[in-house]
Amino acid sequence: MMLIFAIIVFAFVAAPLVGLMGGRSSPLVAALPFLLFVVFCALLPQIAAGEIVLEAHRWIPSLGIEAAFRLDGLSLTFALLISGIGSAVFLYASAYLRGENRLPRFYVALTLFMASMLGAVLADDLMLLAVFWELTSFTSFLLIGYSPEEAASRRSAQQGFLVTVGGGLAMLAGIILLGSVAGTFSITEILDRGEMIAAHPLAPTIIVLLATGAFAKSAQAPLHSWLANAMVAPTPVSAYLHSATMVKLGIYLLSRFDPVFSDHALWIALLTGFGAVTMLAGSVLAMRETDLKRVLAYSTIVSLGTLTMLIGIPGALAAVAVVTFLIVHALYKACLFLVAGIIDHETGMRDSSALGGMRHFMPVTAAVALLGGLSMAGLPPFIGFAAKELVYETGLAASAGWALVAAAFVANAAMVVVAGVVAVRCFSGDLTATPKTPHDPGFAMLAGPIVLAALGLLFGIAPWLVGDSLITPAASAIAGEPLEYSLSLWHGFTPMLGLSVLTLALGVFAYLRWDGLRSTLANIRQIDLWGPDRFYDHVMDGLQRLALWQTRLIQPGSLRAYVARTLLIMSLAALVTLILRGGLELPSFAGSLMPDLAIAALLVVSSIAVARSRNFVTGIVAAGVVGFVVALLFLFQGAPDLAFTQFSVEALAIVIMLAIVGYMPFRERDSRSATERRLDAYIAAFVGVTASLVLLAVLAQPFDARLSDWFRVASVSEAHGRNLVNVILVDFRALDTMGEITVLGLAAVAAAAVLAGLRRATGEKRK
Repeated sequence: MMLIFAIIVFAFVAAPLVGLMGGRSSPLVAALPFLLFVVFCALLPQIAAGEIVLEAHRWIPSLGIEAAFRLDGLSLTFALLISGIGSAVFLYASAYLRGENRLPRFYVALTLFMASMLGAVLADDLMLLAVFWELTSFTSFLLIGYSPEEAASRRSAQQGFLVTVGGGLAMLAGIILLGSVAGTFSITEILDRGEMIAAHPLAPTIIVLLATGAFAKSAQAPLHSWLANAMVAPTPVSAYLHSATMVKLGIYLLSRFDPVFSDHALWIALLTGFGAVTMLAGSVLAMRETDLKRVLAYSTIVSLGTLTMLIGIPGALAAVAVVTFLIVHALYKACLFLVAGIIDHETGMRDSSALGGMRHFMPVTAAVALLGGLSMAGLPPFIGFAAKELVYETGLAASAGWALVAAAFVANAAMVVVAGVVAVRCFSGDLTATPKTPHDPGFAMLAGPIVLAALGLLFGIAPWLVGDSLITPAASAIAGEPLEYSLSLWHGFTPMLGLSVLTLALGVFAYLRWDGLRSTLANIRQIDLWGPDRFYDHVMDGLQRLALWQTRLIQPGSLRAYVARTLLIMSLAALVTLILRGGLELPSFAGSLMPDLAIAALLVVSSIAVARSRNFVTGIVAAGVVGFVVALLFLFQGAPDLAFTQFSVEALAIVIMLAIVGYMPFRERDSRSATERRLDAYIAAFVGVTASLVLLAVLAQPFDARLSDWFRVASVSEAHGRNLVNVILVDFRALDTMGEITVLGLAAVAAAAVLAGLRRATGEKRK
């Protein structure tokens, strides 16, 4: 079966076609994600029945790596969100970005991002997951940097890329350790060996590395600032990447490996601790903002912290809460982001403190915003109410329940305020002046928000529509065992209901005093001065200063200095290694012939002549003598072909170099001072002595004739040749020889060009 593999390949291959249609602002750009959504919907009954679809295809068998895919309740939930919300976003973008001059590139990047996300959540191999993980970072970098001519766009794209890729490197290290501990890179097999992995001494290291990657991707404090700054991207990017899909990839990673580490104390402490802190930090930051997209971005950070905290709480109920809240958040947040984009598109501004009364000109948008806001605030009969009660119920059942419930209480109250700011404040009251006359947009921009808002209401009224087919299978995948849970909107008069009422009351109270509260929080300058965003700037400035200092130190502009330092460091490393490893050893010279010793002495004399030469001509000639002496050594060692090659190359090199030197504008014989010449001589002597010691240590080892014997035996039978050297060069090392021929060919072409230039210069002088 190759269904999943075919889906992923199709999504990647279709990117150019989507780019072509997007360049014409055609609504057909939504056809690809919608088709994928339909395919995944067709798989719902199969997955809801408890089946897991596995595929494996050969990729790198020597390393035990496969192009393997896994479709279960968790991965299908993410796939439906990616393709379903993607359909709404692609259709929305066809109208929102109409007339832009870089649409083909945008749609290609957006399609590749969608394909990468699908690949990441469907991968059943750790290395394949890592590949798709980094592809999402790269494509999101392109999408955030949609306007590269703007400094803010470049900074935000760079920040998001560095943070997520840095976390990805930590995750890759964790993946390698996890694969080595489990003895496989297969996620399915790792889930089966969870107890053994969790008990391994490397488990804490693996947990920290995996959590770092997930925290960076899902904007957990203190790695959260990149998410709000990414709002410089167009609204379709914000709605798709940073509310419903990419930022949820870290949540997916944590959910996927929760069955392995769910009972590990470090896993629980990390996820609940960082999740709670992220919820509180996001709440405070959301209350300081007036820009609609940034308000929603910080509220997304709150929701991501909530999801992380829920994953860290052991138990089946927490798994149900994770999936329910995941779906609810994706529906209302994508809806409200698209509404914020409509407000910006139709009014020319998105400052919530300066907007009001737009319900008179945008009644449909106002109704959609109200539906999305009510779901976000967690009011019945929306499914957001059920999700909020599940969060409270899960927190109360945890060991440190009241602390987690307190954090959730503050965060949920902040969500009520954000919902009021976006969905009520902008549309109620008196109409304010805007740069453009507001009005409801067309079908393409309204279709997505309407469907998303309606689903939030429908799933609340009829929760079994999503509970049995999607939430329970996905929760079973997180829990690592089959679960039975009936999602319902009403649970009676419970402590959770009381907390919901108090949350709503506190949220409404804070909303009514939002102007003063926002102003007070915005005036706390320490948040801006000492926050992670400013810390990122300090780190980048420090890296630049370090780079400048390092450049001044090692890049003085002298080629002689570059070569000297490179050779000195290499030789020093080799000599230290020889000494520390006990590799200093001399071979026996008992069998050495007198010609060999004479040639060695001649080499020493020629090398000294090169070092003592006072001008380029004598230096070139002396260096040529060294090459000729090496050719003599080849000749006496029984390699006449190498000797003749060496003779030819040296002769040609001397002629060309002398021809070049004759036309170069040298003003003095040697610009170096006596001290510099002595220093160069010492460095050269040190490099030569080190190289000699390495070679002598090699010669001191017993000669291993296995390879040469094999070549001698196989030259006739395998390569049908009796000249051993030719067989090695032409057959066994064909690619190496081709590379050498290419280098020699390029050198010949360069020499011919130099000589031709010299002839032209000579002819011009004669004229």
